[in-house]
Amino acid sequence: MDQQQILDYLTQNNIHHVKFAFADIDGILRGKVIHIQKFIAGLEQGFGFCDVVFGWDSNDQAYDNVNITGWHTGYPDRPSRIDLATFRTIPWQNNIPFFIADFSGPGNEDVPCPRTLLKRITQQCTDMGYHPEFAQEFEWFNFSETPKTLAQKSYINPEPLTPGMYGYSLLRSSQQSDFYYALVNQLEQFNIPIEGLHTETGPGVYEAAIIHDHVLAAADKAVLFKNAVKEIASQHGIMASFMAKWNESLPGCSGHVHQSLFSTNQSTNLFYNEADPLHMSDLMKHYVAGQLYCMPHILPMYAPTINSYKRLVEGAWAPTTLTWGVDNRTTALRVLSSSPNSARLETRIPGADSNPYLAMATALASGLYGIKNKLTLPSQPVQGNGYLDKSNGTLAANLLEAAMDMQNSPIAKELFGESFTRHFTQTRIWEWQQFSKQVTDWELRRYFEII
Repeated sequence: MDQQQILDYLTQNNIHHVKFAFADIDGILRGKVIHIQKFIAGLEQGFGFCDVVFGWDSNDQAYDNVNITGWHTGYPDRPSRIDLATFRTIPWQNNIPFFIADFSGPGNEDVPCPRTLLKRITQQCTDMGYHPEFAQEFEWFNFSETPKTLAQKSYINPEPLTPGMYGYSLLRSSQQSDFYYALVNQLEQFNIPIEGLHTETGPGVYEAAIIHDHVLAAADKAVLFKNAVKEIASQHGIMASFMAKWNESLPGCSGHVHQSLFSTNQSTNLFYNEADPLHMSDLMKHYVAGQLYCMPHILPMYAPTINSYKRLVEGAWAPTTLTWGVDNRTTALRVLSSSPNSARLETRIPGADSNPYLAMATALASGLYGIKNKLTLPSQPVQGNGYLDKSNGTLAANLLEAAMDMQNSPIAKELFGESFTRHFTQTRIWEWQQFSKQVTDWELRRYFEII
């Protein structure tokens, strides 16, 4: 719907309030409900929003190491702007109209808005003559908890929704059929159609694949998916967690990104070549080579938390090496090229804790880097166990190492700009500093008595 159609819809349905939100640097939705009069008045000039939302972490603690905002600036308002193309209604909240916003446009040139970054890189892709088609899939754990009960337990030993492992179990999903089908049906009504939903290996864990779309719409859907799942789960007395690795002995939660480039009229998948032995076009080879080359320089964009790196361990269905393979789930990059309709690249590094805007922006920007520079693949596809192939290098072992590599990288600054790179890496270093201060249960158990 265009602007007039949306205004007509609001008037005809006697709607007095709308909700809008945007994603912060961690991918957390921040927003508010506003009166229809305020909504109409702000369509041209934007809606003032305190820029502290880019000056604090996921626990609302103010950074002391960033320049964009802080006590030194007085935390002024910045104009957030609603994207009317994102209009939908929330079926589990009385169908209140909902919009996604970002911080693009005048007055926001230095704001490190993830959606704005993706829009800029998407425009580069369009200018090169390609249509980027993306999708993200998620694994997440569900628990028989509420925020209150889990806090009372100090977040120790949360109770999974179901016991046992049971991947692809029809029994387990049928035992939670009210919740299971609420996800399927209400997400569809929320314009997030699910290609597939099933249990994964682990107690109470689900996996969902979102149907692919243009990269910006795909990222919008992925961001909204995570928040929507949590809200729907809450209505069923369930807590959903997209933490990358909540338990050492269980598999982690992935957020794999699927991607392909089409012709501008979307008629031809440019990643497919029937004549090539692997059915990969030269364009796809350059794209994959670009991601491999850039990966050590931009890893925190895929793996942004302390916990992300607990998932990236050998033998846990997550990559640890700079590798690529054809339909190989042990490599960082999995090429799927069996047909012209579905030829795509699956970037397997992102976890469920990734910010979809940043994960997709990174995948696209690094792939385009390979195309622009006509990079060639450094090796043949890995056959067998990709954990053993370290010929191209390995992923950084923790967030600090990855953030320092990115902060000092000219590649990262070329892909994302110096201002964004500086701000983002400083927020990741802050995250490491907060973690390093903590005295953990592990330390108490190990050192309290015996040392």
